[in-house]
Amino acid sequence: MARILNGDFASDLAELCQGQAGVLTVESAIRFLGRPAVRWRLASGRWQRAADGVLVTQSGPLTDEQRLWVAVLAAGDGAVLAGLTAARLDGLTGFDETRTHLIVPASRRARKLLPGVVVHRSRLLGHADVHPVRRPPRTRIGRSLVDAAAWSGTDRTARAILAAGVQQRLITAAELSSVVERRQRVPRRALMRVTLADVTGGAEALSELDFCDLVRRYRLPEPDRQVRRVDSQGFRWLDAVWEWARLVAEIDGRWHMDARAWWADMQRDNELTVDGYRVLRFPAFAVRDRPRDVAAQIAKVLRQARDAGRAPAQAASLPRGRDLPRPA
Repeated sequence: MARILNGDFASDLAELCQGQAGVLTVESAIRFLGRPAVRWRLASGRWQRAADGVLVTQSGPLTDEQRLWVAVLAAGDGAVLAGLTAARLDGLTGFDETRTHLIVPASRRARKLLPGVVVHRSRLLGHADVHPVRRPPRTRIGRSLVDAAAWSGTDRTARAILAAGVQQRLITAAELSSVVERRQRVPRRALMRVTLADVTGGAEALSELDFCDLVRRYRLPEPDRQVRRVDSQGFRWLDAVWEWARLVAEIDGRWHMDARAWWADMQRDNELTVDGYRVLRFPAFAVRDRPRDVAAQIAKVLRQARDAGRAPAQAASLPRGRDLPRPA
């Protein structure tokens, strides 16, 4: 016989349905309504079974939020959304991921996996890792980004995820670094530490991180990064400056299609030239795909400044173009 709900019981059920987008475990539904009532709602088509042990209190297609709830509840106790799935819910943009990533406690295994759901296991799922109130349950943004970087297909994507989290103001580089330091065995840990050190130094876009790699690989003196400059056009941020050499390097992330923006950049470059700087501009693809050519041009200008007696001690042994190591 169907269970008759008193006011408090009915209110609790309505609150649970609202909080979980109408997705319930079969166990919860039976606890509130009784087995016959649940069976009747499923048989009549008013409700639908979405996964083993999980039902949705409606007919018709599921929303994206409902699909996430189904994945979490189907995975069992302690399961939380993770990686790019969780990070995108918390505001990360620019990364597509068709799969749903979950973490379950290492002490247990997920139930039967759903298509398109990837389940990871972890011993670290405490208060510092899981957000206490956000729904569906998920890891905190720092943990989400670090996991997404660890699980990504390439090192470049891993670096881009970390940089984007900071660039989009979802978290600070220092907060991300603390997550990495706590994860002693996370894949790509060394890469993450270098990346976050570069981000702390001012690099946020992936092209700027590539430029940091280029400087290290070709043994160029470290520039100042993201230098704020005020001129007649207002203020701007310069990607890399060797002040002793009066050299500025700018990395263009994309081709200018807007003539006004192109002219604005020209005006600002002209301001630098008038003030005695040399400006070298490189498209992002050249920094990525032709790093030796980029390094050779920078090294040539730096050698000229050194030979004019303006170089600090660390610029004493600048490489010549023929001495630069070739890409592997």
